[in-house]
Amino acid sequence: MQMSLQKLMFPLVIMLPFISCCTSLDEDLLLYNNRDYLEKESGHDFQAYPSHFSTVEYSLFDNSVDIEAGIFGLKQLERLAASVKTVSVDSFGAEGDGTSDDTQAFEKAWKEACSSTGAVFVVPKNKNYLVKPIRFTGPCKSALTMQIYGTIEASDDRSDYNGDRRHWLRFDSVQNLVVQGGGVIDGNGKIWWQNSCKVNKALALTFYKCKNLVVRNLKIQNAQQIHVSFEKSVNVQASNLMVTAPEKSPNTDGIHVSNTQNIQISSCVIGTGDDCISIVSGSEKVQATDITCGPGHGISIGSLGSRNSEAYVSDVTVNRANLSGTTNGVRIKTWQGGSGSASNIKFQNIDMHDVSNPIIIDQNYCDQDEPCKQQGSAVQVKNVVYQNIKGTSVSGVAIKFDCSESFPCQGIVLEEINLVRQGGKAAKAVCSNVRLNQMGGVLPRCP
Repeated sequence: MQMSLQKLMFPLVIMLPFISCCTSLDEDLLLYNNRDYLEKESGHDFQAYPSHFSTVEYSLFDNSVDIEAGIFGLKQLERLAASVKTVSVDSFGAEGDGTSDDTQAFEKAWKEACSSTGAVFVVPKNKNYLVKPIRFTGPCKSALTMQIYGTIEASDDRSDYNGDRRHWLRFDSVQNLVVQGGGVIDGNGKIWWQNSCKVNKALALTFYKCKNLVVRNLKIQNAQQIHVSFEKSVNVQASNLMVTAPEKSPNTDGIHVSNTQNIQISSCVIGTGDDCISIVSGSEKVQATDITCGPGHGISIGSLGSRNSEAYVSDVTVNRANLSGTTNGVRIKTWQGGSGSASNIKFQNIDMHDVSNPIIIDQNYCDQDEPCKQQGSAVQVKNVVYQNIKGTSVSGVAIKFDCSESFPCQGIVLEEINLVRQGGKAAKAVCSNVRLNQMGGVLPRCP
């Protein structure tokens, strides 16, 4: 059964990514060597828009983010390669003309792909598929890849969302899934922004209760609300995503992580009208690496503890990020009256350019019209490290720790920080109810 890798490099190599969420078996070598084939099929320029196929470091997925490797061996790979089935939405009546309703074609194609062994669901290139809300439901018969080469565009008729006003494209309970292809997912959100409120708005792309998931090489734009949401999922890689919306589009978070464990977000460019990345309760072992953020509201943990709720976030690392023109930098925000903790968090190697509030912990967060009442309980913020963060602040206060009197911030470390105001003027730090260490050069320093 010792088949050489060369014998596996046949034109159906495009199906190989659907096992990548389960194993790091030499797929990157296979796909790299067949990059010309992939460029021809997808129309994707790997030089202009570097992708997973050209630069992936699986070493970033260290022991804290442990995808279940080794599920498939060579024998299983041979069997899967031999049985690959391509399922195109066009084969089920999709027009892709940007005006016809292609919802039913997508639903039928998903049913066929999900019930097949080794299927590749294909959205062809150079077409624009208009679809209403869809739920792609698992479990599926085997590992599955969705290759999005063209554009999927949301209906802008708000009545189309009467059945589910919270979701547009939702993957529900699917395991061993790859979604990729270099195409576009367009939430067509303008009509929603004009009628903005914080509730009853659709999330463009949601992965709910998914396990062993890879989402990569896509452009996601103009979401109705949140662009990409990972909810109650385990073992996730999200890489080479370009997420964009106008700066004034309300509540259009880039990537949202909720109740999800073991997730790696890497090499993403995000510019929206809200948080570039937001991480909320139930999330742990989250790594965000090589992130470009702006415009937007920065990278946030929280908000946590709203309506006196219990919330937990732990083991979060943000490493190598570039933030430009954002209204916040790296932020932890919690409501008064909550409980639980945000702990073991590290922000390191971050460049700020004209950012307001570059470093902020706000345990008195209040996002409502009327003032929030004073309460004695709070989500505990502890063991947070800020290391090698530099750049310019639009606001006079570059570091703000507004912590709870009852539950002070604990174990906060500032190390090698250099933040100044625009034009090189000195910025200041405002630090209340915080127990911290300042190591190396720290500018500005907490008094």
